[in-house]
Amino acid sequence: MSDQKDIINKGDRNKIYFLIVVIAALLGTNLYLYVKDQQQSERFVTVSTEKDRLKLEVEKIEVELDKANNLNLVLSEKLQEEQKLARLKIAELKQALQKGVLTEGKLVEAQKDVMELRTFVKNYSEQVSQLEKENADLKNQRDSLKEFANAESRKAEELAKKNAELSAKVKTGASLKANNVYIIAYKVKSSGKNIEVTRASTAKKLSVKFGIVPNPLAEKNYHKIYLRIFDPAGNLIADENNMFEADGQEMQYTSSTSISYNDDNTSYTMDWVNPGEFIKGTYSIILYTDGFTMGKASITLR
Repeated sequence: MSDQKDIINKGDRNKIYFLIVVIAALLGTNLYLYVKDQQQSERFVTVSTEKDRLKLEVEKIEVELDKANNLNLVLSEKLQEEQKLARLKIAELKQALQKGVLTEGKLVEAQKDVMELRTFVKNYSEQVSQLEKENADLKNQRDSLKEFANAESRKAEELAKKNAELSAKVKTGASLKANNVYIIAYKVKSSGKNIEVTRASTAKKLSVKFGIVPNPLAEKNYHKIYLRIFDPAGNLIADENNMFEADGQEMQYTSSTSISYNDDNTSYTMDWVNPGEFIKGTYSIILYTDGFTMGKASITLR
């Protein structure tokens, strides 16, 4: 009986050992599956996080590229081509990341592309900044040259103005001035003889006599003399077709003549025959030459 009991106990112990081994195997399998599941979960989280990070990085790179372009600089063909290629790569990355079609291998390539893009945009931005600085320097030089040119232009204008003023002064200084201006009224007889009169009823012509003030600046040459006569009512006696310019304005004149000036104290006479009748009162005359007033005088007829 004792041997049979020992055999039974030995069989039970074998069963127990077998159950222990099975339980241990099940526990090991569950642990392996759990660890594997955790690793896959962590890998998924890591890949998903990296995708999000790359999306953000690509957006930052695009913003930096836009910022460089917003400077509105004229880029070289090389920079334009590089920018075009960079934008194509950015568009490809953004599309792939948005669709979520990147495998782990593609994700590694994307990481490499992003690093290259980051380096490119950094270099691109530096070149654009350098170009901006050079443009600013050129603008400053241009502004300086423009200011210098404006200053020189103002100086030239001021000099031209002074020269014009000086020329006007010289011209004024060189103009002839009459002295000892007086008027005589004459009656003209049928024989042609002139008789001095003081009555308007007998007067036929006026003789304006004058000398020239010595002027070494005046040109020793022929000078055109213009005569304007005003009747006692203040009306200019003139032909509307007789025009000349003096004292900066265009005017009508009564009569004109030319004299030869030699700065030799010569006396001159201008005669004017009234086509109408003289009236009682004071007749005034003004002489002009070289564009300036030369002298004035008046006569009263009874």
